[in-house]
Amino acid sequence: MAKPKTDDASEEAKKIVDDAKNFIEKAIGDIGKTSATKQLILGTASGWITGFITMKIGKFAAVGIGGGVILLHIASQKGYIDINWEKINKKVDKISDKIEKEATGKSPDWFEKVERFVDRKIDKAEELLKKKEKKAKTWFNTFTGEDHYQATESHIFMASFVAGLALGLICGK
Repeated sequence: MAKPKTDDASEEAKKIVDDAKNFIEKAIGDIGKTSATKQLILGTASGWITGFITMKIGKFAAVGIGGGVILLHIASQKGYIDINWEKINKKVDKISDKIEKEATGKSPDWFEKVERFVDRKIDKAEELLKKKEKKAKTWFNTFTGEDHYQATESHIFMASFVAGLALGLICGK
């Protein structure tokens, strides 16, 4: 079978578009000539069907995207992939600053940026405590003077609580 030339393909596409356009115009014109009751029934039915299909597609997309995010997180936790969260957070901050500037007309003040920075540093410190890394042990030993360190849930809670309290007092919120 011979391939159609590009001119033939574009002519065929134009013909299909014109046919579809004529069909839609004819269908809308026919509906416009019917009684108000039929128009109301057709409008309601078509609206309901469109909403139903959109809802199903939306649920499917949400499950797909959510499942993908969950799988990526599991893969990251198991060590199959390594995600550079710092780089992602910087990009998210830039995008959110642009969105805020477009929405409100002014960019976020320095105070909000400092708050984000401190929050990220607190999260990083909490990760160190959770993983019982050497840096967290050294910090704890220097701070308390104890020789052995065993991170518990209460240590993590207290560190988060104190950091959050300090941040709240600093920010005044």
